[in-house]
Amino acid sequence: MALTNMQYDSMIRLYESRQNKNRHILDQRFQEIYDKIPEYLVVDQQISSISVLQGKKLLMGDETALTELKGILFDLKDQKKQLLIAAGYPVDYLDPIYDCKLCQDKGYIEEKKCVCFKQQMISLLYEQSNIQNLLEIENFKTLKYDYYQGDDLKYFENAVKQCKNFVENYNNDYHNLFFYGTVGTGKSFLSNCVAKELLDKGHSVLYFSACQLFDQISKYSFDYKEKDELSQIYDDIYNCDLLIIDDLGTELTNNFVASQLFSCLNERHIRKHGTIISTNLSLEELRNRYSDRIFSRITSNYQLCKLSGSDIRIQKKRLMNRK
Repeated sequence: MALTNMQYDSMIRLYESRQNKNRHILDQRFQEIYDKIPEYLVVDQQISSISVLQGKKLLMGDETALTELKGILFDLKDQKKQLLIAAGYPVDYLDPIYDCKLCQDKGYIEEKKCVCFKQQMISLLYEQSNIQNLLEIENFKTLKYDYYQGDDLKYFENAVKQCKNFVENYNNDYHNLFFYGTVGTGKSFLSNCVAKELLDKGHSVLYFSACQLFDQISKYSFDYKEKDELSQIYDDIYNCDLLIIDDLGTELTNNFVASQLFSCLNERHIRKHGTIISTNLSLEELRNRYSDRIFSRITSNYQLCKLSGSDIRIQKKRLMNRK
């Protein structure tokens, strides 16, 4: 599961904050009980003094001291419970407070990440992905084949198969996906389906439209005032588990963009980090717009998925108008 050092430190601070919050609440509860039930404080003081006394006996060689202490503490703790009940409080009112009882707000159980830590990671990764809200409606559960027929349906079924294979074998088999074809045929939708599956498994996913991606890279390269602030985003572009570049070809293409695109694809290939690209360009248009080495990099290292058919958004609008 991929977290940057900064994100990990943020998670640890979150757990420290939880511990401090719950410790403060418990301190307030103890003070409340001491004020309302003075006898409870007396019993607590007895427990402290008797524990010290029996401890001294044990050090002096009295082997019965520990057994005696257990019996005395059992009786005193029962007195405390009865005092709470008599005052109308639940017996666990002064028990330690945890947001997660499994790990007791440590985030780890025997050096393994607790389920709550993993869930926090996933939430953080969702927030970072840039498409958190979109994935609620665009995922494999909402996927439909209703808008395809003939060869268009075959292309779409093949693309779905490739997407599910991509997710299923992600940890063991490095590969990339390239969706191309006509407008509105589900390219971005399928990218989002894959994104949700990997995010739910705790992988880091970053989504950028081509325009957004090259805007970020341009700012990092030329805006020296914001270079430090942008350095984390720039690093994530190269190192996140999955990078999605949507609508390639809609950006203003020039030598800088072409150079940065190749650098991005090449570096991610070297590091074996998956990438998904979608475009409305045909393969011929892709080759004409970008350099031969970019075309070669994509056609050699990406699973090519062609999609065709009429614009689904227009189809949906027509259906709505008929109702």
